[in-house]
Amino acid sequence: MQSRIRDSFARQAMMTTLGAELSDIREGRVVITAPILPTSTQQQGFGHAGLTFSIGDSAAGYSALTMMPAGQEVLTTEMKINLLAPAKGDFLRATGKVIKAGKRLVVVTAEVEAIVGDQATTIAILQGTMVPVTLAS
Repeated sequence: MQSRIRDSFARQAMMTTLGAELSDIREGRVVITAPILPTSTQQQGFGHAGLTFSIGDSAAGYSALTMMPAGQEVLTTEMKINLLAPAKGDFLRATGKVIKAGKRLVVVTAEVEAIVGDQATTIAILQGTMVPVTLAS
């Protein structure tokens, strides 16, 4: 499972662009971290909501993928985000979790935190639905 998730993540150009990394992979749970780079800030200097959403969506999606059999992938069908605080810190950490894995839909959530030293502040929560798909080789 771990190598499958890491291989898939390595093919994501967006995550590479954002400097994101996989920090933890467990069944039903994936953690992604990303620095707040000068190229991913908004006009006030905070991390852009697009960065927050991107790593939250990916963490949630990969948590769903941990529940899928070999040969299946997942695609986001819908994702809602609540932005709770500005993304200011050394880096962001997104923890994706599976709420319910079904045959046709996987309900997921993600919590994104801004990290400064030892302090973590929750800056966003996401909830969404992934759909399992079989991709042609």
